[in-house]
Amino acid sequence: MKGHGVSEQGFAAEEIDTSRPHPARMYDYYLGGWDNYEVDRQAAEHVIQVHPQVRLSARANRAFMTRAVRDVVRDGVRQIIDIGTGIPTSPNTHEVARETGSDVRVAYVDNDPIVATHAGAKLTNAGRAAFVLGDVRDPGAILAHPVIRELIDFSEPVAVLLVAVLHFVKDEEDPAGIVATLADALPAGSRLILSHATAEPYEGYADGYTDVKARDSVLGAYKNATAALNLRGRAEVEPLFGDFALEEPGLVRVPLWRPDGAVPGPEELSNTIFYGGVGRKG
Repeated sequence: MKGHGVSEQGFAAEEIDTSRPHPARMYDYYLGGWDNYEVDRQAAEHVIQVHPQVRLSARANRAFMTRAVRDVVRDGVRQIIDIGTGIPTSPNTHEVARETGSDVRVAYVDNDPIVATHAGAKLTNAGRAAFVLGDVRDPGAILAHPVIRELIDFSEPVAVLLVAVLHFVKDEEDPAGIVATLADALPAGSRLILSHATAEPYEGYADGYTDVKARDSVLGAYKNATAALNLRGRAEVEPLFGDFALEEPGLVRVPLWRPDGAVPGPEELSNTIFYGGVGRKG
């Protein structure tokens, strides 16, 4: 198996759109990163003004990803496809995975060319890692990409990460169908690590974010971005797992997924706007 530090960029510099906010760059700003533009910062600051807890949500979501990756690698998975990678923020997926399994191979996929500019330095320089410029809305193209085929052995279990990605896919773009296409290509024992934004209060605990005006204001900040935000409730998110059977504790607010510390109270959980879960293909 090859795939040592492979980066598949295939774009021109002028393809980086700095005229509209990009969700990945806004997320980078929430996490305190510097790989964003003024248009991203303005849109992100608008969200922060309406929902100041968004930065806590972003950190909680990233912590969920870290715990979930460690868990699946501890359970023997040695291949990961991270779709919707976003701006590299250490620890990145391969760094987390290799704390538990030094031989883990990771394929990163994102549709933002600016992510590709960082791939060589931050994602693929350690070897056994690749980057592909691709879009979650075309899972078939991702799976068929020669760089993916070179790195990933589809006869062995694979963990697919869709962390904070599917809420940028519209209903008419068939998010469940995207997951189904990915699942069809994977063998038994593969995992799906998924998180998704919601406007639902936690067990009836109301906060400002669930206020209709506040929610619409947040949605408006993403309306002019390269991908609009589609908030879904738990009853809409859980079916997205499809053939992946949810592992304990099921689909929960991300701080509640196998926490390695104190469990937050209801107010913090309601302000943490992500559901998260891990599914296993039987």
